[in-house]
Amino acid sequence: MAADEKINLDPSSSSTPEEVATDGSNTEPLTNPGIIVGIGASAGGLEAYRSFFACMPADSGMAFVLVQHLAPDHKSMLSELLGKVTTMKVVEAADGMVVHPNCVFVIPPDATMTIQNRHLKVDRPAPPREHRRPIDSFMLSLAEDQGENAISIILSGTGSDGTLGLTAIKEHGGFTLAQAEYDSHALPGMPQSAASTGQVDDVLAVEAMPARIIAYAKHLSGVAANKDGDGMRQDAVSHLATIMGALRARSGHDFSQYKEKTLVRRLQRRMQVLEIETPAAYIEHFRAQPDELDLLFRELLIGVTHFFRDPASFEALDEAVIKGLVAGKGADDEIRIWVPGCATGQEAYTIAILMREAMDRRRPKPKVQIFATDIDERAIAIARLGRYRKPIAGLTTERAERWFAKDGDECCVIAEIREMCIFSAHSVIKHPPFSRIDLISCRNLLIYIDASMQDRVMKTFHYALKPDGRLFLGSSESVTRSTRLFSVVDKKHRIFARREVEGAVLPDFSAAGGAIESSSPSASARTNDNLIDKSARRLMEQHYPPHIVIDARHQIVRFSGGAIGPYLEPSAGAPSFALFEILRRPLRSPVRAALQEAQTTGAPVRHEAVMVRLQNNLRRITLIVEPMLENGEAAHFVLAFQDAGPGATPASNAAGSPPAAVVQALEHELRTTRVQLQSTIDELEVANEEMKSSNEEYQSVNEEFQSSNEELETAKEEMQSINEEIQTVNAEMASKNEQLTVVNSDLKNLLESTEVATLFLDETLRVRSFTRGLTDIFHLRDADVGRPITEIVSLLDYSELKRDVTAVLRDLGVIERQVTLKDAGMTFILRLRPYRTIYNVIDGV
Repeated sequence: MAADEKINLDPSSSSTPEEVATDGSNTEPLTNPGIIVGIGASAGGLEAYRSFFACMPADSGMAFVLVQHLAPDHKSMLSELLGKVTTMKVVEAADGMVVHPNCVFVIPPDATMTIQNRHLKVDRPAPPREHRRPIDSFMLSLAEDQGENAISIILSGTGSDGTLGLTAIKEHGGFTLAQAEYDSHALPGMPQSAASTGQVDDVLAVEAMPARIIAYAKHLSGVAANKDGDGMRQDAVSHLATIMGALRARSGHDFSQYKEKTLVRRLQRRMQVLEIETPAAYIEHFRAQPDELDLLFRELLIGVTHFFRDPASFEALDEAVIKGLVAGKGADDEIRIWVPGCATGQEAYTIAILMREAMDRRRPKPKVQIFATDIDERAIAIARLGRYRKPIAGLTTERAERWFAKDGDECCVIAEIREMCIFSAHSVIKHPPFSRIDLISCRNLLIYIDASMQDRVMKTFHYALKPDGRLFLGSSESVTRSTRLFSVVDKKHRIFARREVEGAVLPDFSAAGGAIESSSPSASARTNDNLIDKSARRLMEQHYPPHIVIDARHQIVRFSGGAIGPYLEPSAGAPSFALFEILRRPLRSPVRAALQEAQTTGAPVRHEAVMVRLQNNLRRITLIVEPMLENGEAAHFVLAFQDAGPGATPASNAAGSPPAAVVQALEHELRTTRVQLQSTIDELEVANEEMKSSNEEYQSVNEEFQSSNEELETAKEEMQSINEEIQTVNAEMASKNEQLTVVNSDLKNLLESTEVATLFLDETLRVRSFTRGLTDIFHLRDADVGRPITEIVSLLDYSELKRDVTAVLRDLGVIERQVTLKDAGMTFILRLRPYRTIYNVIDGV
């Protein structure tokens, strides 16, 4: 296209997409704008771009945005050069420009570019070179703006720019590609960095990429009819239980309490990558290829993280928490921090850096332990290495130089930071937590799990923290559902403090995947709400009276409604659901007798014509107690009250005798009281016998505990003694290691300073070591240590080396020869002598 030809930048313009695109192209209308492909490249990117667009049809319906590392003062010729290999419009991007299908947009020099609502935003000038990551900046915004309609491609280049952006696009459901290492156009730095995250869907040669993304786009368009307004496949939910069950059997981790939308999005992303049409076909696919479940597992565990992610929040954490943790601590104190969901370790190392900076001017320093955990063992392995491609995103130049050691294209955290962190595979859902923790940093984990599991995790955190512990969450997370457990320290930056709460209980971790926690009766009853309601209705269909559902400990878990009011009278003070604290006093004795009978027999109980005074009126009440059997046991009871009408008046008859109804009621009450009394006596006798037996057992156990305690005290003293010995040995070993290091350094300097070419061989003629001067005579490298010297090319005109070495080893003498270099005319004196160890053992030449 001509240099002055422009795409219409005004989105309200009447120009159609066909007018904007190249004449004759079959462009989709903007009402269905199609996919946006973000392509990042650095050095060597021009040839890769040319190869890509030479194979890309001009009417794909996709838009392409190219982000390249450009010198600020260099005018880019990329638009003109690419215009020669594609018939699509190729233009330099400008602020406010609308991204149309079948067009190519190129980032201008000295600029940072993002996208919002398909409008490009170009900011100038670009940040300083050490902070400039233009590919990540654009890809991150593309992920937020387009979701699954985004494709990220990382081409040739050095460094790691684009890795974070590609990971974000995958997290939002998009498609990711990286250039293959064997590709002739590639400088491997950027593609390798992206592929090392495990978030690249395919690694291909540049020429193969167009066909791959066209097939992906076609599949995405084909399944669009099966999606609802939120972009969720309607046919996936019914198969979710089967897929999650297979995943649990394969990985040992249960994702059933992750948010359904999260699971469906990750599932349909795998189906899109594999171009599988239906969930049933996907099930058949992983049954035929079980390794697919491993890929789905990693799909669910996308960890978008980098150093100092959300810098303002970490600055607030430093001021509000970390400096306070360090203040007043001495050498005998310990600071314990837990980072669940640590992914590849950047967050844990970030906190370690902040802790080390806070302790800089303190003497002595407290001990710091940072427990960093995740269920992704591959991510944990990366975190343990502590090696990251440079430049490292999120770090200032000062911090990168201070806390990292450069090693080629990578940086390694220094030992001082690494030793603070302990990485382990651990599930916050199914494994017991750490304890006595000062700070928990759990960012962007809660957003993926449902409300009930969030409650469980928050209770776990509450248990793990010290009384004054702090909780640090992600920007989209809060403790709204757990305000009883945590108070707000900094609402904006999501920092919370642990509250001291009576009766807080740690969830039960005895069952794999986490069992329902055992807490108050009402809490356990809430987990079976539907079951209790249905059972109560079924049992009371024949009665329809006011009723209460109680558990085996007489705690109320259900009320039938307003008609139950006349039978209840809450006591003054704190509210309670204990039945005999809110039941009207005249009813307590007969109800207790009926419940005891039902609990003993396990059968329904019906007591009729119970005379009680309710609200100053004498009433005849029928009490009904029916057990609700669960697994053969009566876990709950339905207590019902039937009003049988007013009771008889206490007036006497003409002969002065009480009426028959009154006598009958008194006799019934007397019988009830006798039954209750006898039952109480029987229970008391049984309880006394059990108490005696328990007392004897407790005395025996107490004696065993005392004996065990004495043994533990002895073992503790022995361990302390052994520990002191180990510390002494360690100190001696450390001293000897230092001496050995000095001696090795002296020997190395001595050998190098003599400038004598020296070769050390073992008894089998394998290279043990050599001085640098020898490389002028033999083609030796460090990797040749351990190889036979006879396999290495020599420049010497000397074929008797093997024979002479054998003679030296046999005779233990010294052989001296004069040798010359081939084609060089230089002459050397060659001496071969036995290699003696300090124990006077011959161990080579």
